[in-house]
Amino acid sequence: MVNKVSLTAIILTYNEEIHLQRCISSLKDICNRIIVVDSNSTDKTQSIAEMNNVCFFENEWVNHAVQFNWALDNCNIDTDWVLRLDADEYIMPNLEKEIRNILPQILDPINGIEICLRRVFLGKHMKYGLGQIRMMRIFRFGKARIENRWMDEHAVLLDGASIVFDGEFSDDNLNSIGWWTTKHNGYSIREAIELLDVEFGILPLTETGLLSEQATKKRELKMKYIKLPLFFRCLIYFIYRYVFKFGLLDGKEGFLWHFLQGFWYRVLVDAKIFEIKKVCGNDVLKIREYVKNIYKIEL
Repeated sequence: MVNKVSLTAIILTYNEEIHLQRCISSLKDICNRIIVVDSNSTDKTQSIAEMNNVCFFENEWVNHAVQFNWALDNCNIDTDWVLRLDADEYIMPNLEKEIRNILPQILDPINGIEICLRRVFLGKHMKYGLGQIRMMRIFRFGKARIENRWMDEHAVLLDGASIVFDGEFSDDNLNSIGWWTTKHNGYSIREAIELLDVEFGILPLTETGLLSEQATKKRELKMKYIKLPLFFRCLIYFIYRYVFKFGLLDGKEGFLWHFLQGFWYRVLVDAKIFEIKKVCGNDVLKIREYVKNIYKIEL
């Protein structure tokens, strides 16, 4: 019998029948407990979870941060560690090995583990364009929360420090490009809200804990990006990724990935910022009302 680690994996789902089995299979030999928190799926998500004997909960969706923090507070977690994983993600064998051999030996004040993201698009590993991205996806239970942000939310430590594992987890969505563009159209208004908040302070203040070094650097780069002119910054970002960071070496899949995620999506975000500013100017109350009426988002 395989020895499991005192680790609870939390997976947030909505209509994830295409991904959920793969995600659970990568975790079942390593995690002491797996929890699925669903947002009223209409496909086979629940039956797949039950077939695998994982704990299944339902909660109304607000955003990733609210949903994950709800899971921390309401799912009776009794393990030492928590792993955050999306349904279209899975852990690689090198990360499983580190979790099994190293994680149980870690003592205070180390309360967080940063792990490396492996991006896959249309079945191909995107090796270039973004550099290595690390995220704090493993943390000691009770020692971290998820920032309540609309986009780019991170796990933040309440105290202690983090270390880095060499192992990877893969982000490998199997849906069509049509699905991907629809999803990112939805993401674009959330990203626009985040950027407008930096400029005008349209969101309530939230308490920020101890961000990882990687998350802090990413936030600093984002602040520099915000100061560049609308639309021009999208083109500069794409050229930087595709040419200067060698994204072109990832072939046709790489072109699509860097063009869609690094240019098209960014233009869409800026278009919505431009639209909102054109109607509302810099009036915070008007911006909030416009976003509520047009995009059905209560700020």
